[in-house]
Amino acid sequence: MAHGSFSDDLVRLQADWYRTYTALAVSRPASGAELRRRLQTLSVRLLWHPYWSGPGRMPAARAELRRQVRAMERQLC
Repeated sequence: MAHGSFSDDLVRLQADWYRTYTALAVSRPASGAELRRRLQTLSVRLLWHPYWSGPGRMPAARAELRRQVRAMERQLC
C-alpha cells in the first residue's frame, strides 16, 4: 500500500493526523483535550519518522506526502 516512495506506516500516520485534525475541528468536540494530545503525538511521530533522515526528503517530500494522503482520503469518501 505504499504510495510513491512513502512507507505504509508514514502514510497511515499522515492519514491519522488528518482524521484527528478534522475531528478536532468539529465545533466543541466532546473529547477535545484527548484529540489535542493525539494530534500532538501524531505530529511528533510524523516529524521524527525515520523516512525524513534520508537525503533530499524535505520539505518538498513533506508537501507531497500531504498531497497524496489528501487525495487518498478524498477517494475513500
